[in-house]
Amino acid sequence: MAPVTSMETRSLDEATGIIDITSDLTSAREQSLMEAYARAGGERLRSIVLNFGGLQYMNSGGIGLLVTLLVRAHRHKQRLLVYGLSEHYREIFDLTRLDDAIGIYNNETDAAAAARAG
Repeated sequence: MAPVTSMETRSLDEATGIIDITSDLTSAREQSLMEAYARAGGERLRSIVLNFGGLQYMNSGGIGLLVTLLVRAHRHKQRLLVYGLSEHYREIFDLTRLDDAIGIYNNETDAAAAARAG
């Protein structure tokens, strides 16, 4: 049985929501990610921050989910920011050019400052 992905949400401020991703991110987690997006504040936010600090595994399906979320964010004129990526996943973001579209930060403080500067 695959590990359950927990996606807790928090509000950084009224314009920024954080989704804490733990365990795996695969295509099977699409509903969980989209529900977390809605709980974090959905369309009313200016920025969505994804915390990958607890990520166990992400495959091509998970990358596809990030692209889906990126399209949704762009449609609503939102910025997508991430932090907590391991070196391996930073390389994946570079190879897939996701780093051109998604702001990558070292920690929550840096991502929050970028979201507020926005």
